[in-house]
Amino acid sequence: MIDANMQDDELYEHFSFTADEGQTALRVDKFLMNRIENATRNKIQQAAKAGSVHVNGSIVKSNYKVKGGDTVQVLFAHPPHENLLVGENIPINIVYEDDALLVVDKPAGLVVHPGHGNYSGTLLNALIYHIENLPTNRNDRPGLVHRIDKDTSGLLVVAKTEHAMAHLAQQFFDKTSERSYLALVWGEPTDDKGTVEGHLGRDPKNRLLMTVFPEADQGKEAVTHYEVVERFGYVTLLKCRLETGRTHQIRAHMKYIGHPLFNDVRYGGNKILKGTTFTKYKQFVENCFKILPRQALHAQSLGFVHPETGEKLQFQSQLPEDFLAGIEKWRQYARHRLE
Repeated sequence: MIDANMQDDELYEHFSFTADEGQTALRVDKFLMNRIENATRNKIQQAAKAGSVHVNGSIVKSNYKVKGGDTVQVLFAHPPHENLLVGENIPINIVYEDDALLVVDKPAGLVVHPGHGNYSGTLLNALIYHIENLPTNRNDRPGLVHRIDKDTSGLLVVAKTEHAMAHLAQQFFDKTSERSYLALVWGEPTDDKGTVEGHLGRDPKNRLLMTVFPEADQGKEAVTHYEVVERFGYVTLLKCRLETGRTHQIRAHMKYIGHPLFNDVRYGGNKILKGTTFTKYKQFVENCFKILPRQALHAQSLGFVHPETGEKLQFQSQLPEDFLAGIEKWRQYARHRLE
């Protein structure tokens, strides 16, 4: 290992992780892949080759084995890009706007805010361009009251004033806002309605995943209510209503009850989990994956009280074309099975 102390004054910390004492020896590139969102092994190896990966204050190669108690840092000569919030002229679909707030219908594939691997081209960059002096929040994400994942489509409310930010944030905290999603999941839930309760927290083995802790001794309270909209045999369309709003809540809860979202790569839904072994069926599912090339989740409904007028506002979003096409393919398949 090469001593890096000579360079420390010129470097900025972008990421820092301390390995758990029970950590088994693991290559540092794999260790970082499990903890940095959107990072690829190739990018991490390139960073290591450039001397940007440090363990316990010293530069290491990508094959260094991380042990319990090791502090792993990723350092670069420039400040973290996520702190450089610049407006960009990116088209966004605004379904409602007034002096206090706006509601956006986000397409799948658009990242909500800058982060590792997505320093520009995000919804927040577009909002900063569209609106002057967005109110800040404790996460340094101006205007954002809540967020949805990159590959989830649908509705978001954005605050334009400090008062609106505080008022809307309190509604989300008090669980008085209303949010419902449409989700296409693998398998057939036994009951037409149900509730998933289980604390959510970071998976100890893969920090990019959320996992359910049923004993409630870890993580944060998370409650998802669901009801069946339509059954297609091997997959089912559900309406999911959030009582809480945790990271990856629906995705993690559905996996927990044995019904991962269709084509959810991170939670295992991008494999054939239900159905036959026939070649034609496998080809059909592969075609469905191509038609709907993301997790099948859409933020369909959003309701809240306007922070200035006190009026109850309710918004609905139409399913995007890829989701509609995927559902129609399964609907036709289900009809043919019954003929």
